[in-house]
Amino acid sequence: MQRAAISVPSNISEGFNRYHNKEYKQFLYIALGSCAELETHIEIAWELEYIKNEEKLTILEQIDHESRMLRSLIKKLG
Repeated sequence: MQRAAISVPSNISEGFNRYHNKEYKQFLYIALGSCAELETHIEIAWELEYIKNEEKLTILEQIDHESRMLRSLIKKLG
């Protein structure tokens, strides 16, 4: 989970430092994939009873918010 969570901002920052929007968008898509991976890890953690349902819902809401922001940025880049 930590690796997937760290991958999101890492890919955003790495992509931001690229010269072309096409490259930046590719890194944003990778960050979006990491959000999806993190969602899966959260669901599994809940199934295995490592986290409570309230925690799961809170975290999934935060991931959803981040994913929507990434999709919006990708759209704005064209």
